[in-house]
Amino acid sequence: WPKRASADSLFTITSLCGNVAMAGQVVVVVDPASTGGCVAAEAVKRGYSVIAAWGTEITPEERLHVPSVCKSIRYHAEVEQLSTIPETATAVKTAAGDMPIVACIVGAETGVTLADHLSAELQVRTNGIFHGGDRRNKSVQQRAVKAAGLRAVREALGATWDEVEAFVDKEPFPIVLKPVEGGGSFGVKLCMTKDEAKAHFQLLMDSQRKCSAQGAAVLCQEFLKGKEYVVDHVSRDGVHKCVMVWVYDKRPTNGAAFVYYGMIPVPADSDIAKQLIKYTEGVLNALKLDNGPTHGEVMMTSDGPCLVEMNCRSHGWDGAWVPLAKMLTGGYSQPDVAFASHLDGGAFASIPAVYPSPLKATGQNVMLVSFFSGTVRSTPGYDKMKQLSSFVALQTGVGIGSRVELTVDLFTAVGVLVLANTDLRKMEADLAVVRRMEKEGLFAFDEEVDPVQAEPSPDTIVPSGRRRTESFESKEGVDSRWSVAMKGDDRQGPLLAAVFAAGGVVGLLAG
Repeated sequence: WPKRASADSLFTITSLCGNVAMAGQVVVVVDPASTGGCVAAEAVKRGYSVIAAWGTEITPEERLHVPSVCKSIRYHAEVEQLSTIPETATAVKTAAGDMPIVACIVGAETGVTLADHLSAELQVRTNGIFHGGDRRNKSVQQRAVKAAGLRAVREALGATWDEVEAFVDKEPFPIVLKPVEGGGSFGVKLCMTKDEAKAHFQLLMDSQRKCSAQGAAVLCQEFLKGKEYVVDHVSRDGVHKCVMVWVYDKRPTNGAAFVYYGMIPVPADSDIAKQLIKYTEGVLNALKLDNGPTHGEVMMTSDGPCLVEMNCRSHGWDGAWVPLAKMLTGGYSQPDVAFASHLDGGAFASIPAVYPSPLKATGQNVMLVSFFSGTVRSTPGYDKMKQLSSFVALQTGVGIGSRVELTVDLFTAVGVLVLANTDLRKMEADLAVVRRMEKEGLFAFDEEVDPVQAEPSPDTIVPSGRRRTESFESKEGVDSRWSVAMKGDDRQGPLLAAVFAAGGVVGLLAG
């Protein structure tokens, strides 16, 4: 049943943000974890009372996976999803009391389907119910894209091996297997043989059943050859604003085929970006994604862009990319534009259709990879990173006593490092130092470590001992470093002040 926050706690929220409450108006955020926490923080910053609506798919562990800026938030209420959407909507209205509910916004990936239904039931701005099925379902997405005349992936979907075997028999290897819902390369495997594909199919189905996943099934897809990009948009009434295009750096590592190494911004005026943006906006139209944030993963193949999957919420990565995005654009990022798309039409209209070119800064997000496992005794690698001339911020949940596993996916990465510098050569040199440190070892372990890289199974769906990320940072260290790195470049001063004001980087990093 909804748990009401006290009047004192509501005062604490608004006073922390320095704003006057928005006349007792309520914003509902569905599963406000990961970058969804940044969306909730935007609502609080503007003085709204926030109700957290928790769906049935998000785990207790995932609920704690929130940015630092949200750790101090005491929600007006927290509501659990009930057996029907009308019942859940009634519970939300009861929690809101006499206050009007003005928006219902999706937070984490697990909340996409509930947010679509609940926003429609609450009669606020919504994408509504998609006629083709659940928008979060990757097979539904591909069918809609194909029906719209856009390039789509060859695929087969099934809950039993018999349903996909014919496709596997005729599709050239390798092929990709993935759960029909999810993100972060979770459970994705490149299979080289039919036997390997069958074994991974059964593993994925067993894992989804154990988690009680709704609509559990496995996608078998053609292997798209090319480079993978991320295209982030925010929409309002069918008007789409592209807030950033990134290119993924993914490599085979530790026995897994798709390990994230980083994410690099792509200039908006490049031919690649123009093609990707046009194609992605066609996908948004095909899926009737008219309102709110989206995070499209698109492969640039030899015959043009092709959708990998459309995530119908803000870009994840725990929001570690938010400070860099604000530097690149000159002050805005997807979470704050997403909030504007629901509640501030004027602010949304002021955002350009495509992010600026040239970019306002040079930088990239670096995903830290561990080639060793053990119990952490000390973190010398982190200490060295903070001394780099390009260092901006580090987000990690690894500390003394943590158990580190070999990195095989987004969830076993050991941190996100933000690098930026006015001198591209210095930034590239610093990145090379980081990659060398990874190979030598970022940590000192309690156990003796074999220097030979291990080959763990990429079939691990939920790595044991996984610890969710938290962020830490020294504002003083960041400011002093930027005063050196930006010397002689007056454009950066006001921008950096805006990004890092009031210690904001600490909260933003863990989105």
